[in-house]
Amino acid sequence: MPVIDVAKDLDSRTITVTSEFAAPVDRVWQIWEDPRQLERWWGPPTYPATFTEHELAPGARVKYHMTGPDGEVYPGYWDITEVEKPTRLGYDDGFADAEGNPQESAPLGTIGVDLVAADAGSTRMVMTATYATAEDLQKVLDMGMEEGLTAAVNQVDGLLAA
Repeated sequence: MPVIDVAKDLDSRTITVTSEFAAPVDRVWQIWEDPRQLERWWGPPTYPATFTEHELAPGARVKYHMTGPDGEVYPGYWDITEVEKPTRLGYDDGFADAEGNPQESAPLGTIGVDLVAADAGSTRMVMTATYATAEDLQKVLDMGMEEGLTAAVNQVDGLLAA
């Protein structure tokens, strides 16, 4: 399985997911850069994602939604804050309403994704989400973020092998 560690720290308001893939950094970057590839792994298997707007450039807004097994749609967005192709991506990850507008009352995560070359041409991906308060982190953990993100990232190997 790609996920090798999940660390939660309420004091620092973070959850960090570390994974490793048998592919070079440039190839792993592509799964973020190409929205059709992103759709094949972002979101747990029972909540697939559809990206309706996607540009990895500082200041851009990425819009997507996940569709649950009952057909319910859960919109979200990323406000891109940092792009250092192919090793670093930063974005604010939030919940949206049906029109794609941010839900101001929902937790907002500040996400950093680092891709680092590892042994034998593999890539280590470290995703760290930081929340404004420990309560916000706990809210997303209670919503199943750890399990959902782990299930999502564990789909990447199949995509990279295809």
